[in-house]
Amino acid sequence: MRYQSHFNTAVSLIRVYDGSVPLVHFLKKYFAEHKKHGSRDRKLISHLCYGYYRLGHALKELETAERLKIAIFLCNETAGDWAFLFEEDWLAAWAVPIPEKIHWLQQKYPLFSAAAMFPWTAALSEEIDQEAFILSHFIQPDLFLRIRPGKEKQVLAKLREQQIVFSQLTDTCLALANTTKIDSVLDIDKEVVIQDYSSQQVARFLSLTTQHSPLTKTTVWDCCAASGGKSLLACDVLTGIELTVSDIRPSILRNLKERFDRAGIKQYRSFTADLAHSSITTHHAPYHIVLCDAPCSGSGTWGRTPEQLFFFTREKITAYADLQQKIIANVLPQVAKGGYLLYITCSVFRQENEEQVQFILQQGGFELVKMELLKGYDLKADSMFAALLRRR
Repeated sequence: MRYQSHFNTAVSLIRVYDGSVPLVHFLKKYFAEHKKHGSRDRKLISHLCYGYYRLGHALKELETAERLKIAIFLCNETAGDWAFLFEEDWLAAWAVPIPEKIHWLQQKYPLFSAAAMFPWTAALSEEIDQEAFILSHFIQPDLFLRIRPGKEKQVLAKLREQQIVFSQLTDTCLALANTTKIDSVLDIDKEVVIQDYSSQQVARFLSLTTQHSPLTKTTVWDCCAASGGKSLLACDVLTGIELTVSDIRPSILRNLKERFDRAGIKQYRSFTADLAHSSITTHHAPYHIVLCDAPCSGSGTWGRTPEQLFFFTREKITAYADLQQKIIANVLPQVAKGGYLLYITCSVFRQENEEQVQFILQQGGFELVKMELLKGYDLKADSMFAALLRRR
């Protein structure tokens, strides 16, 4: 009865959710208004809702309850508490890899396929393994931590003391189960930064900028700073920088200040700017490094936010690409001679990635140093794109 009630609640929520706000906020509001759900109830209902959207655009013609059953089948290694929903043939077919589950489902639903889930494969960057990438959406990505400089021993000691299971991928990168609660164990932003594995790989690009420094002081402008993850990374990789951050919304910069306070970053400049509609000239330009973590489709992170996959349309790729080109055109003049532009997206679409690098090169005056699609789908991580260009 309890699990049937959870299933029914999830169906009701899915029917009214329209994608206008992130699913996490929609569910948080619902649970705040319905106190009857305990912590385990909230977790189970949320898991069902997220699973539903992991099917992407496949089988949208089905009734919500039927589609949710298919999602449960694909997103869970065992039937567990949901076994009562399924006939014996479903249960018998459960314990096989996802590609075999999909093949079995196609006998019941001939229109179902991985390609139907993600109908924009022609727009993907060429390096993407299409099947592996699409199937990765059925798996909840891990929680990744980046250990800040000098904090390695104390962080590992605290995690082991609390018997928290983790994998150490590099000296500074840890992977944990996504539901791991670490706020009460570690000092977030002071000892560790919550940052996806692929995002942490941007450090390799930043390190390349130290080979040729045209300025006596390394000046860095994070022009689309958002939550400030790349700025924190730059401060840790490139010591002694003069940092400037900007974003389109003052509220973002207020949140960023709180995060920098926790991280112990006091010396920096900030300003608001709509870089898509106006060029910017600051008193501190030109910059040795301009970080442009551009607004994008976020398609490399849909394993964490599958509702965005469900509500996405092809037209949005071009809209984001147009926005990116406007921003790029306005920030290129702010790069010092001999300095660098580090262009980053969390997209897997060619139009937002490789084609934007070609756009930059066509403007003249820049040469490509390194370009890479950071594939996270085999590591339960996000996928990203990064390109480092140097001004001649």
